[in-house]
Amino acid sequence: MSNRLFQGVIHQMKDAVDRVIGVIDENGVIISCSELVKIGEVKQGIRDELAYTSEAIAIEGYTYRPIGMCTKAEYIVFVEGEDKSAEKTSKLLAIALGNIKSLYDEKYDKGSFIKNIILDNILPSDIYIKSKELHFNTEETRIVFLVKFYGKTDMMPFEMLQNMFPDKSKDYVISVGEHDIVLVKDVKPNTEMKEIEKIATNIADTLSTEFYTKVAIGISTMVDNIKDLARAYKEAQVAIEVGKVFETEKNIISYENLGIGRLIYQLPTTLCEMFLQEVFKKGSLESLDRETLMTIQAFFENNLNVSETSRKLFVHRNTLVYRLEKIRKLTGLDLREFEHAITFKVALMVKKYLNSKPVKF
Repeated sequence: MSNRLFQGVIHQMKDAVDRVIGVIDENGVIISCSELVKIGEVKQGIRDELAYTSEAIAIEGYTYRPIGMCTKAEYIVFVEGEDKSAEKTSKLLAIALGNIKSLYDEKYDKGSFIKNIILDNILPSDIYIKSKELHFNTEETRIVFLVKFYGKTDMMPFEMLQNMFPDKSKDYVISVGEHDIVLVKDVKPNTEMKEIEKIATNIADTLSTEFYTKVAIGISTMVDNIKDLARAYKEAQVAIEVGKVFETEKNIISYENLGIGRLIYQLPTTLCEMFLQEVFKKGSLESLDRETLMTIQAFFENNLNVSETSRKLFVHRNTLVYRLEKIRKLTGLDLREFEHAITFKVALMVKKYLNSKPVKF
């Protein structure tokens, strides 16, 4: 943000406001003022006083108010006096400078530029024009993390991530919702997904241990052109949504590891219902009790190996064979046959997907 931009507005307001007015930055330093000699002075303790309010406060002959609604605002306006007139003037000044800052950020801030790209708020033809204006490297390798916060937190989610990734020239932390934060991060070309997942694990662990906050993190594929960031953001969204259905025990899900779950998630529900009716002509999944479903799950986890599955379930081999035969009679599918097992596995996933969909009335 340009200090000269603030100073230009303050200078124009000088004659209209018969009081000393100005702006303090995040370090408590006066960066703009109607009395030029005050520029550079430090206002100690003002930021701490405003840390938990967005309203005006009066201290030692001046009225202070943060610019914007955030309680940890980047800038604070001040007006000489502690009366009602000073309070009103501080409010008008905060609104005016806040709007100017927003317009400035939208035009010149790289973070706002990235946000417009991932949310599809900018035409593809304008991306390269804007990149040149901002001296932005369009062909860096980048990856998108979507961090979804659960529950209430003392700090704002955006501030938590911003503190973890303070390098604003390489890592862009963007708020896309009250509980959803996007991290667009530069990575080296050909970085393995294991390394990317380590970054996500560090984020989740830090937020859990230091802020007692639970998160789910969706990871996109790597992109090497800025115009593909919108697609990467959608991939991170899909990773979280599919993970909610098929990877319920995981809180970090990468798009490229979604497998068949990604395909099922994109199918219309009517097609899924038809598939289940075709697969289970003899009987539905509902006819299988909990014990049988647990047996099926264990059988899949042990690669259709009867001996290994019976050992893990602590049952006799013949007991497991009996259960598998019972499943064959109920459904017409013999899980000992590879093709039947695949069909059954997909059917279970389709059923899980349908159960996750809200009921329409």
